[in-house]
Amino acid sequence: MPDVSESVDVDHSRPRTYEVRTYGCQMNVHDSERLSGLLENAGLELGDPNDGVADVVVFNTCAVRENADNKLYGNLGILAPLKRERPNMQIAVGGCLAQKDRDTILKKAPWVDVVFGTHNIGALPVLLERARHNNEAQLEILESLDVFPSTLPTKRDSLHSGWVSISVGCNNTCTFCIVPSLRGKERDRRPGEILAEIQALVDDGAVEITLLGQNVNSYGVEFGDREAFSKLLRACGEIEGLERVRFTSPHPAAFTDDVIEAMAETHNVMPQLHMPLQSGSDKVLKEMRRSYRSKKFLGILDKVRERIPNAAITTDIIVGFPGETEEDFQATLDVVEASRFSSAFTFQYSKRPGTPAATMEHQLPKEVVQERYERLTALQDRISAEENQRQVGTEVEILVTENQGRKAEQTHRLSGRSQDQRLVHFSVPEGAEIPRPGDMVTTKITQAAPFHLIADPATPAEYHLRRTRAGDAWDRAQAASCGVPSTGSANSDGGPVKVSLGLPTIPVRK
Repeated sequence: MPDVSESVDVDHSRPRTYEVRTYGCQMNVHDSERLSGLLENAGLELGDPNDGVADVVVFNTCAVRENADNKLYGNLGILAPLKRERPNMQIAVGGCLAQKDRDTILKKAPWVDVVFGTHNIGALPVLLERARHNNEAQLEILESLDVFPSTLPTKRDSLHSGWVSISVGCNNTCTFCIVPSLRGKERDRRPGEILAEIQALVDDGAVEITLLGQNVNSYGVEFGDREAFSKLLRACGEIEGLERVRFTSPHPAAFTDDVIEAMAETHNVMPQLHMPLQSGSDKVLKEMRRSYRSKKFLGILDKVRERIPNAAITTDIIVGFPGETEEDFQATLDVVEASRFSSAFTFQYSKRPGTPAATMEHQLPKEVVQERYERLTALQDRISAEENQRQVGTEVEILVTENQGRKAEQTHRLSGRSQDQRLVHFSVPEGAEIPRPGDMVTTKITQAAPFHLIADPATPAEYHLRRTRAGDAWDRAQAASCGVPSTGSANSDGGPVKVSLGLPTIPVRK
């Protein structure tokens, strides 16, 4: 690694910039917010992607998704020549792949400055400084958690919504999953700590929170209260100003009636449930060590819909698990048809070294898995379209988000999420007030597609805007970053006034 003292001059009058590139699940998104907070506490500033690569690039990796390692090393390879040109630049790799591969990363990409694991994300600033000071790469992987991630400083991606981790790790032994070996055994936070964090988010303007855990409905087992999760949901209902509560992911084997009752009876718990199926075949579920069967899974959905008739239910499904027969796959199709999922995350099975499934006999040919995958996605796309079509004509409340649809420039629509978490693209009638991210819009669905809904109110009378504390927080962030608040009326053509999203523009220090 080059000696920084002999390299290009460094402008110490300007803060160094950073960017965090996140791959994988919601837990990684949550961790990345903590990594950003740590870096800003250390004096770094968020870089503007329009100005090139930042001074510090952090990869928060995933080891579960297919080709995760190829994606990482490909991106590291792209940065290698830039690192040679800018030796004061630093590259860090963390997350599940770092926990798994450890020193392999430095062997394959010796220009990386820091490798850290899932259990010590709080050490990143110290490791970066140590790497600069010692002029050598730093590798630090812990086998157990040193500090709960939610206690670390946070740079949130959204002002109106927040992730709140209630536990880390997993006590299950699913044969296809590498998470327990990377995240460790389940550890639960105390309810008071969780509720205090939620209250702090609400005080800061958030109106929506998502409770996170590898298996949220086993929360409380560590401290001896098997109804702790339902109690936590009910406690969220007592927090003034908290309008939407979600959670992910529960495990069907541990899903109990008290949770369903809490969902139905707590006003701000949203009518939405993500319930991983993985397979509809009881034989495959047994091989996966999922400890429930399809009858129990469907029974849970029946109970949820009995108490919450408008609930939108989503799932995860793996196609092509070792030994899966055509009969097994047909069982999955049958359960999907019966479940009427609003959407599904579907995956083709691929080996994960270190998992029992990776060494099982009867690994399926790629072409068989691909053909089944295409049949499954075609079925689910049809069901999603049918379920979305049922929403046409219904009135929905939309939480407006910063991110807009790919065709927003042409359609003049904004975007948001309904209470059941469906994506809604909506237009603002001529003469009506423009919402800010975090505001609530109530209107009727006019069109449906498999993956989103459309609401095009014809007149202001069919459109109701409720300004929220979250929208106020967005305005304050705009003012702080010299942005322009999004108040005002629609353009004469009925499309919304274009507004800045308030992201700070910070030149990258060369």
